[in-house]
Amino acid sequence: MDNRDLNNVQDNNQQLLESIQKTQVQLVNELNRLNKVHARVKRRTTLLVAIIAVLILITGTMAWFTLNSFSSVDNITMEITTGIELRVDTVNHGSDISQYKKVITNEMINGYLAGAGGTNKSLTDLKLDPLTTPSGMDPFKTQKGGTVKANSDTYLEYKVFFIASREMWVHLSSDTATLENKQATTSVTTTSTGTKADVVRAVRVSFESGGSAAIYEPNKGNPVAGQKTFDLGSPGTYSNDTRLFHLNEKQPLEVTIRLWAEGEDPECDDDVQEANLNVALLFAGTDDANQPMS
Repeated sequence: MDNRDLNNVQDNNQQLLESIQKTQVQLVNELNRLNKVHARVKRRTTLLVAIIAVLILITGTMAWFTLNSFSSVDNITMEITTGIELRVDTVNHGSDISQYKKVITNEMINGYLAGAGGTNKSLTDLKLDPLTTPSGMDPFKTQKGGTVKANSDTYLEYKVFFIASREMWVHLSSDTATLENKQATTSVTTTSTGTKADVVRAVRVSFESGGSAAIYEPNKGNPVAGQKTFDLGSPGTYSNDTRLFHLNEKQPLEVTIRLWAEGEDPECDDDVQEANLNVALLFAGTDDANQPMS
């Protein structure tokens, strides 16, 4: 190889080296740019996660009352009515159906509260604080996780005894029955107006027997607190999902009824405080095929 060829090789190597160095610089610059983009994306992602966490915290706590110095839901009324071949009472009379009643009034519930209920409060004195329970049974918990007792500015609880003249499944009913010269049906209503009227969407009623409970959610919305709830369909419509409990012929069954303001419900906020609440429950019996008794 002569000197001219050697010089050409050296020139080519030098150009190749410069090209490699230039490419390295470009790669380093691109890498730095990508790292900066990644850092910005990471910061934005972190900020977004923080915003979402705050929103979750806000939406998770909005439902609960925050103005604890104000009254809770009050001025409660509740009445129970039964359908064909079904009776009820706050006292167990054994198998003597004639001793049981077709209607349980506020006065009878007040008598229970003053006696077996262990409180001097009446329904008009009782107030509902926001609580939650996934099962519809004890324990009932506050927003901070503390447990509370019934019938003391917390939630309503009382026991009744159902009995039927023949075997049946018992349901809440959206039918209309005429008893004692007046019309009866299941309803959760209020005479409060404006945002206070939302109270009818914030309450729950549970029916416990045999260690489990069915939860009635009037105006049912999105599920909360892991609860399995039901709402009423059109009159005369019954299904396995709306069954409350089973009765054998002439055998009384103790049922615990509870009424509370569900703190996890979106409507259970400060707006419904001091609202009044009227609850009427009509019970009906069906056979195994969920056909009404006749």
